[in-house]
Amino acid sequence: MAAEKNFENKVKKFLKDNGCWILKYWGGAAFTRSGIPDLLVCCKGRFIGVELKAAKGRPSDLQIYNLKEIDRSGGYGVLLYPDHWELFQNFILCILAGDIVNAGYNYDTLKSRWKHFDDKIRKGDF
Repeated sequence: MAAEKNFENKVKKFLKDNGCWILKYWGGAAFTRSGIPDLLVCCKGRFIGVELKAAKGRPSDLQIYNLKEIDRSGGYGVLLYPDHWELFQNFILCILAGDIVNAGYNYDTLKSRWKHFDDKIRKGDF
C-alpha cells in the first residue's frame, strides 16, 4: 500500500505543478460510491479520472466499468501504473499544450491497460 501512496503523491505533485485541478476521492465510506477513480482531474478543460495502482495491483470490475464510462462520455479514463509514468506525463503535457492529436495517441496507449482487464472480465478470465 505504501508503494501506491508514494506513487499517488508523485502524480498529484506533477498535476498540481502543471496547474491541473485535482480531487482525491475516497470510495467505500458510508456516503461515497465505490469504484470511482482515485483522482478526479481537470486539465485545461479536459476531465481525467485516474485510477492508480502499484506495480502488481489489479483493478476491480467496478473500477474498469467507471473508467469505460468516463471514456464513453468524452473524458479520459486512465488506469495508471508506475511503468506508464512517462507516458502519462507526456499525455498531460500534450493536453496542456493543446496538442490533442498527440494527447489522443498517448491516451490510446494508456487506455490499452484497462482495455486488457476489460477483455479478461468479459471472457470470464479475471
